[in-house]
Amino acid sequence: MTAASLNNRSDLADLLAFYASAGVDEALEDAPVNRFAEAAPRPAERAAAPAAPPRETKAAEQPTASPRLDASQVPDAPARSVPATATVPDEAQAALARQMAASASTLDALRQHMASFDGCNLKFTAKNLVFADGNPQASLMLVGEAPGRDEDIEGLPFVGRSGRLLDRMLAAIGLDRTSAYIANVIPWRPPGNRTPTPHETEICRPFIERQIELVNPKVLVNLGGPSAKTLLNTSEGILRLRGNWRVHTTASGIAIPAMPTLHPAYLLRTPAHKKLAWRDFLEVKAKLRGLAAG
Repeated sequence: MTAASLNNRSDLADLLAFYASAGVDEALEDAPVNRFAEAAPRPAERAAAPAAPPRETKAAEQPTASPRLDASQVPDAPARSVPATATVPDEAQAALARQMAASASTLDALRQHMASFDGCNLKFTAKNLVFADGNPQASLMLVGEAPGRDEDIEGLPFVGRSGRLLDRMLAAIGLDRTSAYIANVIPWRPPGNRTPTPHETEICRPFIERQIELVNPKVLVNLGGPSAKTLLNTSEGILRLRGNWRVHTTASGIAIPAMPTLHPAYLLRTPAHKKLAWRDFLEVKAKLRGLAAG
């Protein structure tokens, strides 16, 4: 596709569709970035350079290069507020996350610590911190992997198509968002919904582990493989893990029964496996009932 063809609406629509399928769904800058500022000659250099004689061009002659933009003709890009160290996740940032998480004595304090934490690069491409939704006093806590586009916009977990399916799954066992607590391992949306890197996951791990410890649910549900692998310290795939009770042990030594199951987004892509998730949620319902009776 050439630059000239972008004047055609159908070509432009095809280009935008390509960007959307590639995960490019939002601009990261409010103003255009001046890519020519550093390459453009300084005013003194332009004044010292001899003027080139005018060149006559034939009507059929094509230009050999695009004209260089003067830096004064392009507005300066807004200064980025991203700290240089925030773009490189490392052990120092993970250690800081562990320290901040451990110092939070309430969920409100934990949320404030996470909002002020600059050690995860995902924070600077996300619109909102997605902390949690539901009832922190509930017996059931569900943990997914990371927010998507809808969650990033609203600042709440599981509010898009996956969220509506999760609501139906909860309703099937007599629960809703007032009787469950929902969070994610990663509280910031990865750009383009890409998979979080191992470093990003390790940096965010102390926050979700502390969140679970503060909520202290009777039953934990891991929605999807990444949540199960991170919180249950396993490398097994979700299809092997699901349907089998595991244990999540908090830093204070509290053992919480955990049920790994399929993520709602996976079920939307593979509806034939909804029956597997239904079995898992029946196990969760029976476990909650047994704990309440005991």
